[in-house]
Amino acid sequence: MVERARIIEAVKTAIEKAPPRKFSESVDITINLKNIDMAQPKNRIDETILLPNGTGKKVGIAVLGKGDITTQAKESGVDLIIGPEEIERLGGEPREARTMANSYRFFLADTSVMPQVGRFLGPRLGPRGRMPMPIPSGTDIRPIVERLRNSVKIRTKDKKVFHARVGTTEMSPEQIAENIDAVLKRVESVLEQGAMNVRSVYVKTTMGHPERVV
Repeated sequence: MVERARIIEAVKTAIEKAPPRKFSESVDITINLKNIDMAQPKNRIDETILLPNGTGKKVGIAVLGKGDITTQAKESGVDLIIGPEEIERLGGEPREARTMANSYRFFLADTSVMPQVGRFLGPRLGPRGRMPMPIPSGTDIRPIVERLRNSVKIRTKDKKVFHARVGTTEMSPEQIAENIDAVLKRVESVLEQGAMNVRSVYVKTTMGHPERVV
């Protein structure tokens, strides 16, 4: 477990050393794992992690379905709503479907359209870790959307190195450090040997140099 004071110190240093920019940069962490066989599916990480202070940037969310779920999606201000006909149409437009898959971070789908999603969009969404969260009929998606807006998704596949956005340079070092702490605790909780499987953690701004946390 990394002490919060050490995380804050690393964040401050990373931001101070970054070249001055006229725009808000993302702040990301890079986690390197060790002593773990990522070729084994059981060791891979696939987690959606709620950040206490959000990412500081807009997170794209798409909703697939019809009826009540689309009404709630409009009320929640989601970025894209796709009906059954559009799902099927995108199945025949691989380039457009790839662009869509890359443009939104989280997908929700009414369970009634999940078979169509798997058939027509699965080849585009699946490999990118974007397969929709199935939503049973009658579920209120508004709190789910709000939670996802403040979340990051980590999916390692077979790599020992992965990245996660934990804030922006407009946020305070303390807020960013709290987000990093949440990510590290969640990652360590799903690793076979916990913190012993973490080789190193670095924090950096988009255009800055990495600063070692641990």
